[in-house]
Amino acid sequence: MFPRYWLLWITIGFLSLFCLFPLKARWAFGETLGILGFIVARKRRRIVRENIRACFPNLTEKELAERVFKNFKSSGIAILETFEAWFFPKRDFESLVKFEGLELLESAKNKGRGVILLGVHLCALDLCGAALSRKIPFHVMYKRNRNLLINTIMTQGREQNFESTVERRNIRDVIKILKSGSILWYGPDQDYGNKHSIFAPFFGVPAATITATSRIAHSTKAQLIFMSQYRDREKGKYLVKLERISSAFPSNDMLVDCKLVNKKIEEAILFAPEQYWWLHRRFKTRPSEEPSLY
Repeated sequence: MFPRYWLLWITIGFLSLFCLFPLKARWAFGETLGILGFIVARKRRRIVRENIRACFPNLTEKELAERVFKNFKSSGIAILETFEAWFFPKRDFESLVKFEGLELLESAKNKGRGVILLGVHLCALDLCGAALSRKIPFHVMYKRNRNLLINTIMTQGREQNFESTVERRNIRDVIKILKSGSILWYGPDQDYGNKHSIFAPFFGVPAATITATSRIAHSTKAQLIFMSQYRDREKGKYLVKLERISSAFPSNDMLVDCKLVNKKIEEAILFAPEQYWWLHRRFKTRPSEEPSLY
């Protein structure tokens, strides 16, 4: 495996060294990684720019450029945070995190019904998730990575921090976990194509939105708690917010449900727009009459 992935192994060793630095030094190095990515990753820079332009059409070109640059710096820090959570799982992450609404998740768990911990791909997801899981253990869903080594590192790293990892297509295990009364983190804010998705507005732009959130909630009678997480540069801390989802969810209308989920995700992003994972092609799938944004 080493010859095939030699560059990745070197990168892992390099990042491991910087994870030994104090927090603010790690953040500074992460920003440097992000700036390097901004310079060399032209295709990914275009994706970030078009995502932000579509969601915030009133930004001037200068404001747009500034937001793209800030997002790359934040994403660079996120890479180091994720790496830290996977390779240093015994670290004291909890002391770095302030929790808001923890009692809501505790109360939902104590009812003996499954809980869908509805998440959003904001930076510091794995680190803050690891800290929360030490307070209240939960399972996580993930999307398989095409790179075998990265996928192995990702799953093994997360399995040290969470009760288990469930590949997003493994619906049988998802149902089993929720019906057992456990908690499962699930992020519906990515574009998974036309299958099992409908177009719902995301910052006013039609976005392929997966309907599984509603369908799983219907079939398992699971409760829903919304999770968002943020990095506070000024305080040198992180914030995890836990909130209830409307009691009207799930309804009998998939479009209504998808709109509600997207609206909640929008609210979470607006709290710190530069910390969202805009690197994903959120608008990859388009209505038949619309051209690609990328």
